[in-house]
Amino acid sequence: MLVFDTLKQLAGRLPQTPAGSPRLVLAPVLVLALFANTAVADPPRLHHYQLTISEDLKTLAVRAELASRVRTIRSRNSDTAEFVSGLTSCAGQPLKRSGRSIELPPSVSCLTYRFDLAGAAASQRRSWVTLAPSNLLIKPSDWLFRPRVSAESELELKFDLPPGVMLSVPWPDGDQPGTYRLGASPGSSDAMLALGTFEQREIAVPGASLRVSLLRDDQGAMDGDKMGAWLKQAASGVALAHGRFPNPSPQVIVVPARGSRSSPVPFGRVIRDGGEAVQFFVDPDRSLEDLLGDWTATHEFAHLLLPYVKDRWVSEGFASYYQNVLMARSGYYSELKGWTKLHAGIERARAVRPLMSPAATSGRGRMPRMMVYWSGSALALLGDVRQRQLSGGEESLGIVLGRLADCCLPSATTWDAERFFAQLDELSEHKVWMDLFRQHAKSPGVPDLTALYAQLGLEIGADDQIVLNDSAPRADLRRALMGPAVEGIAADR
Repeated sequence: MLVFDTLKQLAGRLPQTPAGSPRLVLAPVLVLALFANTAVADPPRLHHYQLTISEDLKTLAVRAELASRVRTIRSRNSDTAEFVSGLTSCAGQPLKRSGRSIELPPSVSCLTYRFDLAGAAASQRRSWVTLAPSNLLIKPSDWLFRPRVSAESELELKFDLPPGVMLSVPWPDGDQPGTYRLGASPGSSDAMLALGTFEQREIAVPGASLRVSLLRDDQGAMDGDKMGAWLKQAASGVALAHGRFPNPSPQVIVVPARGSRSSPVPFGRVIRDGGEAVQFFVDPDRSLEDLLGDWTATHEFAHLLLPYVKDRWVSEGFASYYQNVLMARSGYYSELKGWTKLHAGIERARAVRPLMSPAATSGRGRMPRMMVYWSGSALALLGDVRQRQLSGGEESLGIVLGRLADCCLPSATTWDAERFFAQLDELSEHKVWMDLFRQHAKSPGVPDLTALYAQLGLEIGADDQIVLNDSAPRADLRRALMGPAVEGIAADR
């Protein structure tokens, strides 16, 4: 009756024939349109995986029950093939593996195999990290033979863990307790699972809760309070970009790496593989002050403000821009230090390849690191300033990224630079981003910032050092960009 009543109402609004009757010949079209608008997508098929860890953490037993006919399942890493054994159907029929692929006979939709966790972990261990024997870092790409995942087909994984053993995964929870869902994602790098006896913490930051695992090395546990304070401050600083942390529940793995002379955080990376995760290698002997003064965590967390953009001059450039802006807003850099470090990075890019365009850094082969990391920073700065100028301070890059987080993050797809800039314009009242992209992305060198610097009051003094001029026309805008947050609330909100 509801559909019929709706059709009558729609028909009553149609143009009348000369006889005064509505043109009901269009009713079939209306029916189709009505049902098209109310259709509900079918839930994805679930391939069920039971994963059993041995008590000594040396072996993983896999049982895969596939929801539909699958001809081939694959792992993403053929280098660990030597650690796979006992490959059979659930009925005991031996199966053959070729590299990273398993061809399944038509009658087989359930299979089992074993994986040597300890052997694989030892083969990939970094020389400068010595984890405790009870701690493992493993990659699902090493052992997970699976069908292709998509909007129509996902994996449900359930782990059977020994008593007292903890697990950290990047994947969202499944429908059943103790299960996880693995769906489509960019696959920017290989996901990491932490397994063993280590400290786990939930750290609340604006708009999110970080799922943190603090691994142990051969010298024992890290100072959980110190590590928690550092991560909370760094993630809260990134929330200053638009008022909240961009991912509501990312996986964070902290790996001890003692004795680093270069930095208290010698390495960090973002991984988007079935879920978003951040991994840090940290010298646990360094002080909290040293950790808070280091930009690595701010840079890595800032990557999550964007989807995975395969053009690294965008992803690294915007993260490098924000590492300085947000360190200043958080109070760990002065305004002068923030501008000095941002200027120095952009100038290094300008010097290393003056004729290379930002887009050219997305080509194959080894690319100049400074161009990859800093050419995009210049575009981020130009766009941020231009939006603030056009809007009288009511719109900024941070505000637009907040809208991006609301509509599109976390994203299950890989973006390119043009799609990203176009999306920024779609979400902006003042369209500046595609103009910048067309003007600079494929043009030689880093954009000229001379006129912008003059407006903001950024003068180049002796030895190429930044000098702040507070009498410049838009010195107020310069201070707003790098200025500290007021009462813990970002200006970009």
